[in-house]
Amino acid sequence: MILVSACLAGMKCRYDGNDTFKQDIFDLVLKGEAIPVCPETMGGLEVPREPAERVGDKVISKSGRDVTIEFKKGAEKTLEIALINKIELAILKSKSPSCGVSKIYDGSFSSKLIPGNGITTELLMKNGIRVINEK
Repeated sequence: MILVSACLAGMKCRYDGNDTFKQDIFDLVLKGEAIPVCPETMGGLEVPREPAERVGDKVISKSGRDVTIEFKKGAEKTLEIALINKIELAILKSKSPSCGVSKIYDGSFSSKLIPGNGITTELLMKNGIRVINEK
């Protein structure tokens, strides 16, 4: 079983109310080989919502609202699902402040990427789960 970002499976849970549909990810879910998760909505954030970016250990929305608690809550719920289902691999959405792998936006809302991982990615990795992005 694989864990996947729900937006990649076609669920309209991104901050802008859209998805980032990838047919191969959708097919994995349909075959029962993957579980879709959206840490941001599982943490209590609405759809649509203001964009947010990681700034150090915090996640801040474009208007300056600290949404770190919601991101951490969603990450913890995602980890719980992963552990219950004995997940060893997660395919998560690149550049996201929750799901980004290796590169995330720098917190300036200027589309500049920096080395780093999203909140959920970090937690999964700390618990021995391999995380890759959809690319």
